[in-house]
Amino acid sequence: MDFKKKIRVVEDFPKKGISFKDITTLLKDREAYHETVEALVDRCRGRNVDLIVGPEARGFVLGAPVAYGLHAGFVLVRKPGKLPAETVRYEYGLEYGTDILEIHKDAILPGQRVVIVDDLLATGGTALAVVRLVEKLGGKVAGILFAMELSFLNGRETLKGYDVYSLIQYEK
Repeated sequence: MDFKKKIRVVEDFPKKGISFKDITTLLKDREAYHETVEALVDRCRGRNVDLIVGPEARGFVLGAPVAYGLHAGFVLVRKPGKLPAETVRYEYGLEYGTDILEIHKDAILPGQRVVIVDDLLATGGTALAVVRLVEKLGGKVAGILFAMELSFLNGRETLKGYDVYSLIQYEK
């Protein structure tokens, strides 16, 4: 399947000069969504994955069905104050300021093999924050998977040393 044809491109959103890649058109297409999840599941086969970790919110939409397909557990990573039990947090830099992500303190056991799944790799900052949370709990990152990648933003450089995979790459 040509996944790129299933992505709506919205020019000048959220501001002038940005070419926004809208995954909602892929998600509403039953065949495209199914094939996307299957492709991500296939990429994980043979890695002895214990858990899939998905950051809020599109990481939930892709990560949960990947976990189901692998018969693995699924762990949420959320913004501060959204998880009910004791959490571990990681603060990371953005272009203008900082952000924070949290995970339940008991979500990952030391040595568990984890694959991180999200919709988009841009600069890699969010994905690296999730990696740091997984590693802080003693998990082993067995891969980081994305539906889309904005290659021109060099997110793979930020994630150097990790196995990074994306279904769709945009060069500009």
